[in-house]
Amino acid sequence: MTKKQIGSEPIYDARALGTPRMLVLGLQHMFAMFGATVLVPALTGLDVATTLLFAGLGTLLFHLLTKGKIPAFLGSSFAFIGGYQAIAPNKEPELLVYACVGVAAAGLMYVVLSTLFKAFGVKKVMRFFPPIVTGPIIIAIGLTLSSSAITNCSANWLVAVVAIAIVIGFNMWGKGMTKIIPILLGVLGSYVFALIVDPAARAHVVETVSEAAWIGLPIHGERTVFSLFSAADFNSGLLVSAIFTIVPLSLATMVEHIGDVCAISSTVGKNYMVDPGFHRTLLGDGLATSLAALFGAPANTTYGENTGVLALTRVYDPAVIRIAAVFAIVVSFCPKFSALVSAMPTATIGGVSLVLYGMISAVGVRNVVENNVDFSNTRNIIIAALILVLAIGITYTAPIKIGIVSFSGIAVGSIVGIVLNAVMPGKDYVYGEDKQGDESVNFIVQ
Repeated sequence: MTKKQIGSEPIYDARALGTPRMLVLGLQHMFAMFGATVLVPALTGLDVATTLLFAGLGTLLFHLLTKGKIPAFLGSSFAFIGGYQAIAPNKEPELLVYACVGVAAAGLMYVVLSTLFKAFGVKKVMRFFPPIVTGPIIIAIGLTLSSSAITNCSANWLVAVVAIAIVIGFNMWGKGMTKIIPILLGVLGSYVFALIVDPAARAHVVETVSEAAWIGLPIHGERTVFSLFSAADFNSGLLVSAIFTIVPLSLATMVEHIGDVCAISSTVGKNYMVDPGFHRTLLGDGLATSLAALFGAPANTTYGENTGVLALTRVYDPAVIRIAAVFAIVVSFCPKFSALVSAMPTATIGGVSLVLYGMISAVGVRNVVENNVDFSNTRNIIIAALILVLAIGITYTAPIKIGIVSFSGIAVGSIVGIVLNAVMPGKDYVYGEDKQGDESVNFIVQ
């Protein structure tokens, strides 16, 4: 088999490149998702090793359920961060378990939507999730997270500004691979800068990493959902509240998933919406999310960074993505690496998350703008206003309690928005008429 040049022409069978280059390409894909994937556990308190393990396993499961046809990597979703922080505001491990139950339930919503897509088709289902609903929900997710970003930045604004500058710099003026991984570069650059200027941070990192073993198991029994069955202080009210708080977030991530699959299809030049179909991609993403949550890892989602790598290299073979997944699984068995991530300076996290949370809200605005939502229409103003005010207002006051169940701001805003859109007359959006707008949900900084 004649070896081909990377980037010169589309390559659908990477075996033409030879095994060494296939391995390098797989490693590149792993690093592309790395910054964002390891940042989520740093922000939420979940375990880094477990996160990497189930990013890899989730990706392999996704490929199995989609017949191995789509070159997509599944990494940690940012959209659920607000849910984790609502249930475990101080990253308490005993509370994060309840949040994981909510995320597992959210993953099952993907399965429900997958079934609906299979039974009724895309257009009939998506009419319940128009941009006037999903856009404000996404905006609210970013805004409700903003206070935690500022708090983290306050630990050392100089370090935070360095992180922000690097992310913006590479995102705007980066070339090739550097433009695709601005988050990873921002984390690394700010991390190194903090170690140079902050002796206390340097000492903490050295101590934490030196105490960690080189090899260890990435799954911890007390952090899995199964530990709740033997917990003496099991809180059924908190469990139900976690489900009602986090499940509505899946509305945004499911639309994000649809946009990502469309983006991959456009990049590769194959219609994955039809073959293997949204019903399979949603099923794969949902089950990967539920599986990860059960064992204490964040929700999974398709990654824009990896789509960028596809466009850069023009190597479209899903086998390369599966190699990246295996690399992620291997790295997860190194506690020293997890310790290095866990010891990341607070200000570094704050700086990167400041950009990221802002981008989440900006994506919501983009979703509204690109779909030409008419705010001269009173129904649209009412729906958007109530979603935003309820989501943000309740978040920064107190959750609404009905019996033993607490409803977060995002949950209340999402439910109210969906119901109002369904019952109020004057709908002015039809899914499929504006392809750019329909696909404009992506939580990754591009």
